[in-house]
Order: sequence, then C-alpha cells, then structure tokens
Amino acid sequence: MVLVVRGELRLTTGKVAAQVAHGAVMLARRIERESPARFADWWKNGQRKIVLEASTLSEMEELERSARARRIPTVWVEDAGLTEVPPGTRTCLALGPAQDFEIDPVTGGLPLL
Repeated sequence: MVLVVRGELRLTTGKVAAQVAHGAVMLARRIERESPARFADWWKNGQRKIVLEASTLSEMEELERSARARRIPTVWVEDAGLTEVPPGTRTCLALGPAQDFEIDPVTGGLPLL
C-alpha cells in the first residue's frame, strides 16, 4: 500500500499522520470487501505501507489515473475541515495494495515523506 500526501498543503506532522491513517483504513476496508484474496495476501505479509509526497493535487490526480489504468485500487482522503484545511480538501491518496512491479511505475518517482 502506498499513501501519497499532498505536499503543497504543508500540513502539520500530526495532521499528516491522521490523514495517512484514514487512507490506510479506508483502502484496507474497501479491499477486504471487494477483493478478499488481495486483502488476505496483504494482511498475511505484514500490511506493508509506504508514505510518499506529491507536490500538487494535479500530480496526485495523475497518479490516480495511472493507478486505475493499471487496475490498482485507490481511495481519496477528503478532510472534514475542522482544523487546518477547508472541508472537502483532498489531503491523501491511498493506492494498492499491489506488488512492487505493479505500483512502482505509478509512484516510484515520488520522494519519501
């Protein structure tokens, strides 16, 4: 699973942690429901996650298009707007879980957070 944080928002460390956690939970629940075998494999192998940063929302939207074209599941985290950003702000994109050879062409060029 790869979680991509929107760098231009300059979120605090705690806010980033919360948004990434939301993304991981949302994607895990979706995959468990829609693709039990994929979920079971990810779960059995340690629930691997990596957190990366994209510069802008448009860059993240391109990542989503690329992932979907490769049939990699995605979910957006949209903030409730109670603290640092307005309601509905897209803060994080969660992708996967997928094998390295599947997801690296999509996210391999992004820096670690």
